[in-house]
Amino acid sequence: MGSFKPSSLEHLFISVPKNVREGVKWLPDKQVNVFFITLNKADKDYSPTTMYNDYSINESLFHWQSQSTTSDTASTGQRYINHRQRGSKVVLFVREFKQDGIGAAPYTCLGTAAYVKHTGSKPMNITWHLDQPIPAKYLRKTNKLVVG
Repeated sequence: MGSFKPSSLEHLFISVPKNVREGVKWLPDKQVNVFFITLNKADKDYSPTTMYNDYSINESLFHWQSQSTTSDTASTGQRYINHRQRGSKVVLFVREFKQDGIGAAPYTCLGTAAYVKHTGSKPMNITWHLDQPIPAKYLRKTNKLVVG
């Protein structure tokens, strides 16, 4: 597989509806799973089933929790686990909060990632290895293990 740079992602969103709400978008014609991740969720903005536990483990590993209905044996779970073997990509976009001072907060593209392992089912807890390390200026925002 060739390299896949975050700057080359703009063309992916031509077919993505403006109202992507589920946080995950599968683009079958592009063979790309796009994850939109909000790290710090307010109870008023999210239901109990969408309070996902997502965070960076270090500059290269990211813990992501699937939707509560995704099992590791279902087609979606298998698409995540076997994405490289099936020729598809996973791209992570993160933001710290849903809202910022002027409205909806923008996402930062962390780039492509590869499946490492998972635990559980409904939801799945997946560890992704980022193809490019998280820039230092974003690492503190994405890492829940950092204190203070």
